[in-house]
Amino acid sequence: MANKVKLDHVDRRILKDLQADGRMTNVELAKRIGISAPPCLRRVRALEDQNVIRGYHADVNPDALGYSVMVFAFVGLNSQAETDLQEFEALVHDWPEVRECHMLVGETDFILKFVAHDWDHFQQFLTSKLTPAPNVSHVKTALAIRSNKDQPGVPIDADSAE
Repeated sequence: MANKVKLDHVDRRILKDLQADGRMTNVELAKRIGISAPPCLRRVRALEDQNVIRGYHADVNPDALGYSVMVFAFVGLNSQAETDLQEFEALVHDWPEVRECHMLVGETDFILKFVAHDWDHFQQFLTSKLTPAPNVSHVKTALAIRSNKDQPGVPIDADSAE
């Protein structure tokens, strides 16, 4: 577990606003929060240095690039020894179509979020990479029909401080 960072209300406002719009300028961010630009930038840099802000990215529309299929794969492994778990995670890391990988507690060891151009693309991945991967005992899949919420980050109460 990572150490929880102590944040005041200004830090939380910075995080909330940047999470909603990571492209806003430091001047605009400072204006929204009600502080001047230099201390705002220092706070943003400190949040980056503390790994509270892990990076910035563009929210790309998958359909615009032809990725119209999203599948969740529930993967069970033969062994849950730490080295086997790490080997599976390293393998998954090299598959660009797998956009998320989460280790779970319970019957399923991992859930993967996979994007594909079409069902055949996913089937090819499933039969040539995922199911024959070392240590994989079983895979169950669920095709996403639609998504109505895809919100990055975490909920931030900008009015509280911890």
